[in-house]
Amino acid sequence: MPLITSSYTPPPALANGYVQSILPTLVRRLPSEHLQRERLELGDGDFLDLDWSRCAASTQPRPLVIISHGLEGHSRRPYVLGVARQANRQGFDALAWNFRACSGEPNRLPRMYHSGATEDLHAVVQHAVACGYQRIHLVGFSMGGNLSLVYAGREAAQMPAAVRSVVAFSVPCDLHGSALQLAKRRNRIFMWRFLRDLGEKMRIKAQRFPQLISVDGYQNIRNFQQFDDRYTAPLHGFRDALDYWQQSSSLNYLAELKVPTLLVNARNDPFLSAACFPQQLAQQHEFLHLEIPASGGHVGFIRRSKDQTYWMELRALEFIAAQEKRVPASLPDAHTQPLTTSAS
Repeated sequence: MPLITSSYTPPPALANGYVQSILPTLVRRLPSEHLQRERLELGDGDFLDLDWSRCAASTQPRPLVIISHGLEGHSRRPYVLGVARQANRQGFDALAWNFRACSGEPNRLPRMYHSGATEDLHAVVQHAVACGYQRIHLVGFSMGGNLSLVYAGREAAQMPAAVRSVVAFSVPCDLHGSALQLAKRRNRIFMWRFLRDLGEKMRIKAQRFPQLISVDGYQNIRNFQQFDDRYTAPLHGFRDALDYWQQSSSLNYLAELKVPTLLVNARNDPFLSAACFPQQLAQQHEFLHLEIPASGGHVGFIRRSKDQTYWMELRALEFIAAQEKRVPASLPDAHTQPLTTSAS
């Protein structure tokens, strides 16, 4: 597909990538009281907490938007709620799911979540299919965007046929390169916050599983390579951080995409390496649509609006609506087998 010329224009004085990345967290608030929580029990004895945002009752089957949040996020972050609200406005149901340990309650197992844990997203999609949804669209942000792309690419043969499209914003497609970016001095505020929040979860796990997990010396961890070497890799079956990044970077699976996919990465995103802008691949790919706004930061894309509607959710639903118009209303039987992955 030809590269997409972006329609996004930042408000005056808000074009800086760091402003775009930080300001929404400080000022954006959206209501979440309407969400309906459901606990999805998993085959390995763990659980996922799902938050539903449904339209008014209707006899007609509606499409569903499944939303995946970012690293140390959750289903009630404003960027997630914004997509759910816009989906409802356009007649779509929305399902925002929480990664393991991200719903406000610790998960039951030593493992947590990671950038390539496609088996959890697969379980959510299968659950939606079992609930009767035949037209499903995936929307992911940052780590959730990477996870959605890995799922749609690496697991294309096992992904239910109900999945019609993928939209991903601010995606660290190249996990190694993005880890190096975040380790830079100018990004230390982001790294500090991620490691602080992850450390709290590891302390809880160390109390529950002292034979497997220790937080002794955690204060000496300064970057993702140190964290992933010590925790992510051994807890999830990877050799080390580099092996984890290699197996879980969506950049390695984009060529295998078989459904229309929109990847939106801002040029001034402080988290992203050069490899996170796969222009040559997109130009040769039947399904990958790549949009590179000059501004937007990381999960920013601020737009002045009385009801705090941001450009991201408008763009996501614009793309999804276009896919709804071009595909048939009925689908062949969806895949219903558990997902098998090389590392879990």
